[in-house]
Amino acid sequence: MALDVVDLRNFYASPLGQVARRLVGRMVRAQWEDHAALRVLGVGYATPYLVDFQARAQRVMAFMPAAQGVVHWPPGGRSASALVEVSMMPLPDASIDRILVVHALEVGENPRDILEEIWRILAPGGRVVIIVPSRSGLWARVDTTPFGHGHPYSRGQLQALLQETLFLPVFWGEALYVPPFGRATLLRSAPAFERIAGRFSLPGAGVHVVEATKQLYRPASQRRAVRRAVAPIEVLAPAGVGAG
Repeated sequence: MALDVVDLRNFYASPLGQVARRLVGRMVRAQWEDHAALRVLGVGYATPYLVDFQARAQRVMAFMPAAQGVVHWPPGGRSASALVEVSMMPLPDASIDRILVVHALEVGENPRDILEEIWRILAPGGRVVIIVPSRSGLWARVDTTPFGHGHPYSRGQLQALLQETLFLPVFWGEALYVPPFGRATLLRSAPAFERIAGRFSLPGAGVHVVEATKQLYRPASQRRAVRRAVAPIEVLAPAGVGAG
């Protein structure tokens, strides 16, 4: 069952949500240091993490699942968010350079369809970063945060799903070792949790963070023939370029 966009927005506005954004966002930024002039897309509820790329990317967009709902983003200026069916996104083939998937796979009805669609719109040489709750972590067992909803993954399950959809992992990481509670003492110690646990590769992280590239050859599927009825939307021009 998809998460509600209001609940997601409220979580990231909370002290615990802000800590989660900083800790997970730090890993995403480390993988995408070189993103200047690239086209960046968030799938699911990725806007808390997309703000780090607005200044240098050519275009940053946020696609939110129809069952979840959508919010206007960014808060000021023209909206770069849209409500879509994430297994049939209105974008041309190979049109996006970087895709961030968060709060999507674990609550989607068919995660394989979502990844197949991401494969289609990802450019050759592009990268996708996927964030999902870890099956062994405490965050997946507490439903007071968005990471406690849907289907958590073990590393083996996620690796098998990526292999089935022709993605090649190039980086595996974990984040959110701090317990998912809003106590001030815990939140203050969150960076220390991450630093110590990450240094010694301890078990119990809240989320997997995996970066992958697309394998360039795949058989055409019947589902692709059906989805061509969805017309692409004109969102790929650099920001500030008018329609004329």
